[in-house]
Amino acid sequence: MIYDCAIIGGGPAGLNAALVLGRSRRKTVLFDDDNGRNLVTRESHGFITRDGIQPEELKKLARQDIAKYDSVELKKKKIVRVERLSETHYELTTDEGETFHSIKIILAAGVKEKLPNIPDIEKFYGTSLYSCPYCDGWELKDQPLAIIADKNVYALAKKVYTWSEDLAVFTNGMGRLEEEEKASLAKHGIKVYEDIISGLEGGNGQLRSVRLEDGTLIDRVGGFTTPLWNHSTSFADELGCEQNSYGGIKTDEYGRTNVWNVYAAGDASLIVPSQLVIAAGEGSAAAIGVNGDLSNEYFDSEE
Repeated sequence: MIYDCAIIGGGPAGLNAALVLGRSRRKTVLFDDDNGRNLVTRESHGFITRDGIQPEELKKLARQDIAKYDSVELKKKKIVRVERLSETHYELTTDEGETFHSIKIILAAGVKEKLPNIPDIEKFYGTSLYSCPYCDGWELKDQPLAIIADKNVYALAKKVYTWSEDLAVFTNGMGRLEEEEKASLAKHGIKVYEDIISGLEGGNGQLRSVRLEDGTLIDRVGGFTTPLWNHSTSFADELGCEQNSYGGIKTDEYGRTNVWNVYAAGDASLIVPSQLVIAAGEGSAAAIGVNGDLSNEYFDSEE
């Protein structure tokens, strides 16, 4: 069997793409190994009608929606290889050696995070330390917060200041701030600590203080950090997809990459801004691109 489209990744982008393709009567298979980066997240925000929902609940509801369309198959399998067999034919191989064939592919596996090299940071990430103030800033409003970053420090501090004016910036001995940036932060009552962070204090995921190398403790109840983002799979590079300026997969407005029959959506292509609702919209756009291209190809081939 050859599917019209195979979707790699079952987050909001992949799920929404599957929904649109199902409603378009396209033979679609979605692969999801349930290893998304939002596994540490307790609540997801900024998605209209679903603000505060648990990621697993959102996925459950999405799968229920997709189940209405019998042209879509959901496979809890991990794809480890994608090979182009012909101009209109790709072979996908799972980690168990099973193969699937599809005309078109949507890369929607998202990205994975590499947190700053700070002892115990993973114990607080997703519960009191976050990466996106638009997703979690409201819950931390007016609290004493830490900005832990070694790049884009000033930009992040300015952004978070919208939610709380009680901020402390930590560069962990690596980040660089211009003198005028330090002056601007000081003007707004934001203290900058350029020492190396030796650890984070707290319990049960709740940050209590940041410990500097000299033992000084700075009381903070939460904050934001800037992880490094890397693609969850290497398929884009292996297939020859170009990158955009943020390191994501370069696409047009309908998710098309520079590689024929390969599309991308969600964090895999956009990188920033990173929100569930944006990723879902990207998945919808990519599915519309896939369906539109299939319609043109099938219709024209019958002439």
